[in-house]
Amino acid sequence: MIQALEADPSMDVILGMGAQTPTVPFERAEFVRADQTYSILNRIVKATQVDTILHTFMITNSATVPQRAMNEINVIGTMNLLAAAGASGSTVRHIVVKSSTLVYGSSARDPSTFHEDTPRGSPASNGVERALIEAESLVRDFSEDNPATLVTVLRFANVLGTHITTPISRNLSRPLCPAIFGFDPLLQFVEEDDVERALLHVTRGSIPGLYNVAGDGRLPWSEVARICGTRLIPVSPFSLLNIRPLARFFELPEELEDLLRFGRGVDTRRLASTGFKYNATSAGAVESFIRALRLRRQSGRKPNSYTYEHDVEQFFRHSPSVTGISDN
Repeated sequence: MIQALEADPSMDVILGMGAQTPTVPFERAEFVRADQTYSILNRIVKATQVDTILHTFMITNSATVPQRAMNEINVIGTMNLLAAAGASGSTVRHIVVKSSTLVYGSSARDPSTFHEDTPRGSPASNGVERALIEAESLVRDFSEDNPATLVTVLRFANVLGTHITTPISRNLSRPLCPAIFGFDPLLQFVEEDDVERALLHVTRGSIPGLYNVAGDGRLPWSEVARICGTRLIPVSPFSLLNIRPLARFFELPEELEDLLRFGRGVDTRRLASTGFKYNATSAGAVESFIRALRLRRQSGRKPNSYTYEHDVEQFFRHSPSVTGISDN
């Protein structure tokens, strides 16, 4: 995302924050290593006078962190971000939040299609959904209390693509893939490049509002597995409670269990009405993912690695000894 912002000459100052060091080189952007609760953001906003904040690292996979850490990142982090944006004298005029269609949940009572204003069909049944709902509630309250600040929330469907790794992509990468016995849900996906493009679209255009983001079309889970060349293994939803090793092998966090039973569909016409056009359909996202995976397997190549080192970056940017373009 930062590399995409760097390519836009209208972006004067670009600053990245995160708990992990960058995995790609930056040309103009600066990077600050900080915890994911945004505890330092208030000082950074005051020092840099930035006008836009992109909140892009809310947790959407409950298997990656403990419940307490998830709440600290999704809820406390969002709270601190909004406090920095709304502080007296703040220069922030636009906040973009990367959320998830997980806020709608997946249940037997759901409508066939969720619009942005459609309420959930059932209470949140897992921690990641509860944390996302609470974070979005904070954002909604901030928007109502600060009408002069544009607020954009993008709810992304499950992401697939060349580089991103999720429980779904890991399951689809294996010879055997889980299915919930008796269910073949319809799913939507969004290609990872369209995630970046959607974030850029609303940022550059200063477009406020709440938007679903998903590629056109829905695919049965059995069709997704067929495209990826993996064999579905039906698992009883009741056995998951007792056969934890099997669940761990298949990477079935609670939110994915629900999705593989009931599926989820979202309406995306609101974002399309702003002029955004997708490069990939839901099927295209699946095909892009498996094509890249097979290419890596055939070539035996792993993605190029890069380690951000602050002192090295500062040398190449500011040392009078550097007279040419360095090889990153």
